[in-house]
Amino acid sequence: MAYGPHTPADRQRMLAALGMRSVDELFADIPAGLRAGALELDPPEPEQALMARLERLAGRNQAGLASFLGAGAYRHFAPPLVDQILLRGEWYTAYTPYQPEVSQGTLQSIYEYESLLAELLGLDVVSASHYDGAAAPAEAALMACRATRRERVLVSRGLHPHYREVLRTYFHGAGLAVEELPLVTDGPSAGTTDLAALERLLGDPDRPVAGVLLAQPSFYGLLEPMAEASRLVHAAGALFVAVVEPVSLGVLAPPGAYGADIAAGEGQALGIAPQYGGPYLGILACTEPLVRQVPGRLVGMTTDLDGRRAYVMTLQAREQHIRREKAASNICTNQTLLALAASVWLAALGPHGLRDVAALGASRAVELERALAAVGAPRLHPGPYLNEFAVRVPEAPRVHRALLERGVLAGLVLEEAVPDEPGVRDALLVCATEVTTSDEIDAFASALGEVLGARTPAAVGSAR
Repeated sequence: MAYGPHTPADRQRMLAALGMRSVDELFADIPAGLRAGALELDPPEPEQALMARLERLAGRNQAGLASFLGAGAYRHFAPPLVDQILLRGEWYTAYTPYQPEVSQGTLQSIYEYESLLAELLGLDVVSASHYDGAAAPAEAALMACRATRRERVLVSRGLHPHYREVLRTYFHGAGLAVEELPLVTDGPSAGTTDLAALERLLGDPDRPVAGVLLAQPSFYGLLEPMAEASRLVHAAGALFVAVVEPVSLGVLAPPGAYGADIAAGEGQALGIAPQYGGPYLGILACTEPLVRQVPGRLVGMTTDLDGRRAYVMTLQAREQHIRREKAASNICTNQTLLALAASVWLAALGPHGLRDVAALGASRAVELERALAAVGAPRLHPGPYLNEFAVRVPEAPRVHRALLERGVLAGLVLEEAVPDEPGVRDALLVCATEVTTSDEIDAFASALGEVLGARTPAAVGSAR
């Protein structure tokens, strides 16, 4: 089909039919200060010169760093077959499967993803249409409000700060209330959600709570008391939302095991490479009683008139169809290509492989913890963790920059990431996964020892 844009004559005929002389008249009701201005673009240049300029810009990237950055996006090994399957034309160009008779392959890929994630999360229903790990928890919180007919949610400060910002944005527009749960400041539970504060806030009879969001592991890498939190939440008649890191479920209890009503999270770790802000994959799942509150696409398996297996979108009340402001969500897309990547990655590894990935990452993290402690950077929190943790480093921003010059990306500077959390100043959030090597850990510890003036490289090796 040839692409035929409207000609200037076409546009003039349409404007004449509307009784207008210019396109600007279409937007006359919008105040001038709110309208888009002219694009400020560089002047055109020859293709060869442009390519040379882009190469110079690309050369400013630092490649080959020993990376210990996590904080919501994680490096994992993905077999080449993941990208090979994604690049097939029938997947790469597939669009929303509104017509099941011509979309069976796409529908099946969504069905397989939802089935795999339901098994991994221990929940009944999985949706397949969310942008990322920030949008999915916000949608989960809205689900809790719709299901309980309450207008207040509690969210732990152990949830990723970007997720909390998105949640506040969603709720501000909807006129709903968000309150943050403090973290324990000292003792063996330091850094985890304060359950005493949770119980107190849940007990206010004049301000009932719709749902409570906790992360497992938390933004600081700590393991939260999910079962106890779930018990407190349900005793107050609210819904419990678990925001999980999916690879961790190879060794940690799934949300369904501790009674979570809704699970959300970021699916990037399931075979999708970390990149500049995405595209990523938002995970959203729930128990069967909440199925009609789930935004996005649900795919079911049935049979056609001839008894053959068939796949269809089901329980569909799509926002762009008829519901408008009553829609479950108006921020939704079809992330099927990335859902397919997650499915292929999970299928390639299998349950034992997923467990090995999570366990090996935890083992590397213990190795990293010991190496950093030996050069004067002990853990900030005493509680259990999986593969990510905070370490105490004086003048963390300066040290982070100095390590970058030595070829080490030393995680995340918490003072910059969460400036409103005084307990994590002078700290770095570091992460190890199965692709982290002992040589990289040695390089990190040696460089940190040099910067801190604590140990020599030889002493670091002997400490390990």
